[in-house]
Amino acid sequence: MPSRYHPLLVTLHWLLAIFIFGLLAAGTFVLAPTPNSDPGKLLSFQMHMGLGVTVLFLMVLRLAVRLTTRQPARAETGHPLLDRLARATHWALYVVAIAMASSGLALSVASGLPDAVFGTGTLPADFSEYPARQVHGFLARALMALIALHVAAALWHQFIRGDGIFARIWFGPR
Repeated sequence: MPSRYHPLLVTLHWLLAIFIFGLLAAGTFVLAPTPNSDPGKLLSFQMHMGLGVTVLFLMVLRLAVRLTTRQPARAETGHPLLDRLARATHWALYVVAIAMASSGLALSVASGLPDAVFGTGTLPADFSEYPARQVHGFLARALMALIALHVAAALWHQFIRGDGIFARIWFGPR
């Protein structure tokens, strides 16, 4: 059994961490507060949409790599309930990230956003009338909570439990 994750999985983990953090920050602090009448919002949407589609592709690729490569032994907490919660959280990260990207695509199609961002269309006055907008917002908050739990657990493993968990998701001999 390897002591580390596959190098492609490691690369995808850290690349997706950066991309998802950037998308969540941009959605929360740039896109949400900027009125749709602001012409600069189109550029922000171009980047957000392009990176969102990239994240969707990379998440599906990461899931495929995860399912087809050998993994290190599961990290144990010493408590069966916490161990089950850890596994559920990892799978929830996949599900919520993929669902969030999918809801972004649904919102984009329903609102005519690609025409506005990449063509000659106009942005709708407000996105709140589209159900996919509420779903996208809810999933953003859920993903933030899951990421916070994931990071807190990793830090607890590394610094409180002292089991060197970060080495498993970094580069080196397997």
